[in-house]
Amino acid sequence: MDKKVRVRFAPSPTGGLHLGGVRTALFNYLFAKKHNGTFVLRVEDTDQNRFVEGAEEYIVNCLNWCGITPDESPNKPGAYGPYRQSERKPSYRKFAEQLISDGYAYYAFDTPEDLDAKRKEIPNFQYGQATRMQMRNSLTLTISEVEDLLAVKTPHVIRIKVPENENVHFNDLIRGDVSFETAIVDDKVLLKADGMPTYHLAVVVDDKAMEITHAFRGEEWLPSAPIHILLWKYLGWEADMPQWAHLPLILKPDGHGKLSKRDGDRLGFPVYAMNWTDPKTGDVTKGFKEMGFMPEAFVNMLALLGWNDGTEQEIFSLTELEEKFSIERISKAGAKFDFEKAKWYNHEWIKTESAERLATVISEELKNAGIEVKDQSYLNTVIDLIKDRCTLLPDFVAQSAYFFTTPTAYDSAAVKPKWTAEKADFFTIFGSTLNLNNAADAEAAFKALAEEKGFKPGELMLPFRIMLVGGKFGPGVFDIAVLLGEAETKSRIEKAIAVFNS
Repeated sequence: MDKKVRVRFAPSPTGGLHLGGVRTALFNYLFAKKHNGTFVLRVEDTDQNRFVEGAEEYIVNCLNWCGITPDESPNKPGAYGPYRQSERKPSYRKFAEQLISDGYAYYAFDTPEDLDAKRKEIPNFQYGQATRMQMRNSLTLTISEVEDLLAVKTPHVIRIKVPENENVHFNDLIRGDVSFETAIVDDKVLLKADGMPTYHLAVVVDDKAMEITHAFRGEEWLPSAPIHILLWKYLGWEADMPQWAHLPLILKPDGHGKLSKRDGDRLGFPVYAMNWTDPKTGDVTKGFKEMGFMPEAFVNMLALLGWNDGTEQEIFSLTELEEKFSIERISKAGAKFDFEKAKWYNHEWIKTESAERLATVISEELKNAGIEVKDQSYLNTVIDLIKDRCTLLPDFVAQSAYFFTTPTAYDSAAVKPKWTAEKADFFTIFGSTLNLNNAADAEAAFKALAEEKGFKPGELMLPFRIMLVGGKFGPGVFDIAVLLGEAETKSRIEKAIAVFNS
């Protein structure tokens, strides 16, 4: 690559950040890191009607949580700012006017009522080659009429004049040669009546100004590509046009159609990176972070939605992804989202993560559940004992609460039907002779006493577990006892015997 790689993630601040958007950001980031390039965050806030307060900060927080922090952004400006499109407004009109003077665009003075009437008259109306000469624009009006309308600031838009009977084609880094017949492309609005550019003009002008070398975006933008190719050509910048890569869609779990927020609501899983609170309604849409995903697992899962390194490897750190990522390994086909698989990634990451690193977030989870952790080293030991049993971070609360507070309820139904005075006697003796130096010795003593009293150890293990934990779950019961200590274990045995005897 001759030029230094510069890529951009350019979201609109209109609400929560869909996991498809995060994946676009991730692939941009990985490509930049692989080629020692620059990853730019550019905020595309030209649609003021859809702008949502707080959305930009939310996007930045999502990227930071994922560990894919931009090299340049509104918060970290470089030499190519400003990084919000709304702050670049004057530059767009200049280029739109240039396109008009060169014959590649025109003023359109049609009112919303004019357009509605035309839509009623012509089914599937498109403003383009077949209809533009029936409309009120600078192609159908005289020069003096246009000048008069502009002089009195008549509301208008600027539209691209798409050529007739041409084939627009380009090389897509994922899809190869892609071509479009201009007959099916309409005259898109480039500059709106409020003077703000549409995405079509802004993305080209900004990519040129910011010297973007590669443009990665979702497959849904493919139909817009011919407009953008034409604009690069008409503005005389064809030699500087970035290389395109249209990423495959993330599909619904059944593979039919693009995954949407509605699918997540319907099927009970998040599609946003982090919780998003709608500032108007106060409605909260749950995110992967708050559901209990580790950022490493979320990023790992996203990377493998539409990409693989050609091996059987499934667990990748961000550093490994930076080293192994390549455009050639991105699939053309859409990738089905599988929430069970997403949880599997999280489980794998939890299992391998150090207790020290997990402790920060786990103590917060416990605190929210009303459990105060006083001994950090004790918490670390608990985490190491139970982390193999946890899929999401909140699972640590249920799996560890009994290490910090004595059970107040027991799964008595699992014990009482087979509970006898002889079993009560066994546990009374065992409790009074406890020696919990280590789990192996405690288990040996338990089994020896069981044999002496004529019990099979298996029929006593479940009652012992329920005495300590309250239910039929948890790691090795003797590991639990050793960690609780002799005094606490004895106290729990005595309390449970009283309950089972009642």
